Amino acid sequence: MGSRGYSHYRAQGSRGGIRHQRREDGEKLVFTIGHSNHSAEKFVRLLRRYGIEILVDTRSRPYSRHAPRFNARALDALLSRDGIEYLFLGEVLGGRPQGEEFYDAKGRVDYALVGCSRPFLDGISRLEKELRKHTAALLCSEENPTRCHRRLLVGRALEERGITLRHIRGDGSVETESDMDGIQPVLFSQTEANPRKSIRSVSRKRRPPSSSEH
Repeated sequence: MGSRGYSHYRAQGSRGGIRHQRREDGEKLVFTIGHSNHSAEKFVRLLRRYGIEILVDTRSRPYSRHAPRFNARALDALLSRDGIEYLFLGEVLGGRPQGEEFYDAKGRVDYALVGCSRPFLDGISRLEKELRKHTAALLCSEENPTRCHRRLLVGRALEERGITLRHIRGDGSVETESDMDGIQPVLFSQTEANPRKSIRSVSRKRRPPSSSEH
């Protein structure tokens, strides 16, 4: 499929494969992807496969000590060679927000609090504008989106605005929210959403910075 081919088709399916069907008229869609330890070439192939026109970086700190090809400057240069735009919104949509009021006693991020904050809501508005113009993917570091903030925080806010999520996995398949929930095609089950927090401590006051910030 060409870089613009997704304008007419929706890809969905499990990790075992992909099937294509007609995209519904008026459907609002956003992809997510984790760079993991992919090679630069593989990463670009995944984006091109789904016609991604703009990559929105939601990492709080856009660098990776172990995969420097995904540092912001290097990534921007890599994408530009394939005509893909790069947009950093990690300062407002990142999983490690400024302000200790967003962290619990164990240093975990309270996504419900972040989701109500003005900087985050402004970031979502900026993102929605891009989604009206481009086929976009949200970037974070983790390959598996199940417990990543790009799904639990940013993705939830977008779903509440009627935007459908599609998660590009490292094997090239796409997972839908119904795939992740097993049976019910609902974004967040009660057991998953209560409480809505990061799965580990990420407060700067409680742990050293990671080489791959969310």
